[in-house]
Amino acid sequence: MWTAPAGDDSRATAHALLLSLAGTLVSDPVLQHAANGRPEIPGLAVSLSHSRSRVAVAARRTGSIGIDLEDVYPREVSGLARRWFDPAELEWMAGDLHAFLQLWTAKEAVGKALGVGLRNSGLRRRVPFGDGPVGSVPGLYVVRLPLDGAVLAVALDEPPVEIVLTEHQGTALRSTVRSRTSFPVVVRGN
Repeated sequence: MWTAPAGDDSRATAHALLLSLAGTLVSDPVLQHAANGRPEIPGLAVSLSHSRSRVAVAARRTGSIGIDLEDVYPREVSGLARRWFDPAELEWMAGDLHAFLQLWTAKEAVGKALGVGLRNSGLRRRVPFGDGPVGSVPGLYVVRLPLDGAVLAVALDEPPVEIVLTEHQGTALRSTVRSRTSFPVVVRGN
């Protein structure tokens, strides 16, 4: 997985970053879009997300993947939470913005991994409060990764042992974070 500043056009930045990442996995990647707008690169499972300030992309050779990113900044989320989250989720988040964003990004990442986004009651889909299997969707796993000023979640159809998140600043590499989990398979983004 790679992240970078959003720039003036976050969608264009995300597409360029996704093509760069894909180029490390397949030769001459071509970005296409499904009828529903989902990005596709033949030979890879891909996902992208963009916020006000940054973009995040993910790619892998097999399986499915979904990624979602939200900036952390003060905002009112209790109305959204009451509308879409069940009582256990509301109790767990207890009005905390960061907890809300952890649930929201996990739900979005799961929807992207399934290829349906938030359609079909995606925001009502139960996700784990921490990293782990998605009880409401057997075979999917959610992992949250540390990122300053943002919440980032990834959903995979196999449990990862290691996820590599590489942050870029323009064309320069900024930092790499390795997130270890207790799951038994290795997933690398770069």
